[in-house]
Amino acid sequence: SIVGGEIKEYTELLEEARRHAVDRMVQNATAMGANGIIMMRFDSSEIGNTMSEIVAYGTAVVLEPAPAA
Repeated sequence: SIVGGEIKEYTELLEEARRHAVDRMVQNATAMGANGIIMMRFDSSEIGNTMSEIVAYGTAVVLEPAPAA
């Protein structure tokens, strides 16, 4: 904001967008047969002066239990 305070509605909107991005990433990983995601990151950018883009990405993996000793 102009005076440096938090705009709670905008913060909530960004948090919801991050949740949606993570949900989509998990859905895509599951569709590929993965049961885990490693090296997960967020990326964001502004599109013009009115929109923001939030992307969640990582490496989809198939994790297996360690063999018994």
